Amino acid sequence: MNEIAPHEVYPRLRLLTVTQGEWGERAAANIDYSRPAHWTQYRYWASNPLPLIDDPASSLPASLPAVDLVLALGETPELAQLIPGIVQRTGARSVIAPIDDNASLPPAVMLLLAGWLADLGAAAVFPKPFCSLTQTSYSLPPIRVAYDDPFIREFARVFGQPVMEVSLSSQDRVQLAVTRDAACGCAHFAAQALTNQPLTFATDEVVMLHHHFPCLASTDQDPDYGDSLRRVSSRILRQAVKSELRPYLEPAAEVRPAVPAEMTAPAAE
Repeated sequence: MNEIAPHEVYPRLRLLTVTQGEWGERAAANIDYSRPAHWTQYRYWASNPLPLIDDPASSLPASLPAVDLVLALGETPELAQLIPGIVQRTGARSVIAPIDDNASLPPAVMLLLAGWLADLGAAAVFPKPFCSLTQTSYSLPPIRVAYDDPFIREFARVFGQPVMEVSLSSQDRVQLAVTRDAACGCAHFAAQALTNQPLTFATDEVVMLHHHFPCLASTDQDPDYGDSLRRVSSRILRQAVKSELRPYLEPAAEVRPAVPAEMTAPAAE
């Protein structure tokens, strides 16, 4: 179940997070707090609202730090126009542009950005929602997409689709450890709240904890999932907990004693 590889997959990661408001800044702060020691994170704050610009590169700083990965946490579609220039000035080889709200990166703008980045030779992923990112794919069926990029894979080793490790204490209390947190920190928040709680409480309350964190994904209906991205995110977190608790919740299979051969009725002829 756990595809997370040791950090030797890519031992160094230089990351630039680009934010415009609360959603992105909360994720950037959690990443900065929880990131591995061999990562370096830089921050770039873009204005919100951000006007359409004839020459987007002219609005960027004259120099930006050299990085491997740009994490574009935009809250308006206009941010997409800055990302190619940021990639060029940082030398980044990879981009993660999550979609927790279709209004922040509509499909047409996403396709435009993907084309710009492909022309620059930069790998790009667009996880919808952000917490669907794994080390091999992003988004969920029916729109799951596979990828293969070492910088994105290293990021997804630590942040993305939550992965938990669960055990029970001698008093049947849940002990939860987060192997991979959501970038926003929701999985860690839930794990802290559920640790030392009864088993049944953990399975019943995880969705409520997701709601109270609160998740900032959109509540609008998403056409790809037929549900809101907030509810999709909630199911991702619930599954991360439930899949680990399942062995403790399911009754053991009934074991029937073997019947001696001499007690077996002869087959009818």
